[in-house]
Amino acid sequence: MQPSQLDELKFLLKLQECRNYRAYLTNPCFKSFRAKDKICQNLASDGLVDFSREIVVVKLSAAGQALLKVTDTALPISAVELKLLQKIGTAKKIAPSQLRTSALTATERDVILQTFLNRGLILAETRLKRQKAEVWLTPQGQTCLAELLRQFQTLRQSATEITLNQKPTDTEVLATIQNLDHELASNNYLPIFYLRQKFQPPLSRDELDEILYRLQRNDQIELRAIVHTQDYTPEQLSAAIQTRSNSPLFFIKVI
Repeated sequence: MQPSQLDELKFLLKLQECRNYRAYLTNPCFKSFRAKDKICQNLASDGLVDFSREIVVVKLSAAGQALLKVTDTALPISAVELKLLQKIGTAKKIAPSQLRTSALTATERDVILQTFLNRGLILAETRLKRQKAEVWLTPQGQTCLAELLRQFQTLRQSATEITLNQKPTDTEVLATIQNLDHELASNNYLPIFYLRQKFQPPLSRDELDEILYRLQRNDQIELRAIVHTQDYTPEQLSAAIQTRSNSPLFFIKVI
C-alpha cells in the first residue's frame, strides 16, 4: 500500500513532537500509520528523515580489491578483518549472515562491516532495521517543517481576514438569529445587541438594520420594541433600532 502525501506530512508532524525529533518506530505515536517503513523510505529519499539501517548485502569496492592485492605484511587491517574481507571477495554480493567465522560474533562482524563501509573498502545495500529501528528528522526536514508551518500560519491569517471581511447574506443572518436564540435560551425574543456583536463588523450598523428590515418585510422576523429597560445596560440599549415613534426596536422574533 502506497502511503499518501498527507500520511507522510502527518508522520513528520508526529516526529517533530518527539524529543530531539527522533523516536523508535515502535513508539505509540506512530501506531495509526499502516505503512511506516514505506513512509520512512519515501521521506528519506527526499532528505527529510533518516533512520537506523542494517546491511543487506556487501561487495568489495575498488579500494577493497586493491587492498587484497597488497603483499606487504604491514596491512592496515587485522588478520581477522583481512579474513573477512577475503571472504567478501569470493562473491559478487554476499549477505552478512553468510560471513560466518568462529573468530567473530554476529555483532562483532557487523561492527567490522560498518568500519569497512566507512573506510570505503566495501559497498553495501542497506535497509531500515527490522528491530529497534529509530527514525529522526534531518536538518533539512526540520527546515522544511518550519517553512510549512510558517506558510500555514500565513494562509490561516489570510482566511481569517477573508472571513471577517465577507458580508453575510440575509439567510445567514436569519440562521444566526435562530442559533443565538437557541444558545442563549431567549425564548424567541433575542436582544438585538447580540446580533450586532456577531456581525459588526463586517457589517455596518445601517447595513445590519437594512437586512433586519428586509427579513421583516418578508415575514421572516418581527422587530419588537422594548418597554422595560431596567434589565439592560445603557450600552446594550444603544444597540436598538431607533424609530420615529420613540419606541426603540430591541427584540427579534422569528416567525
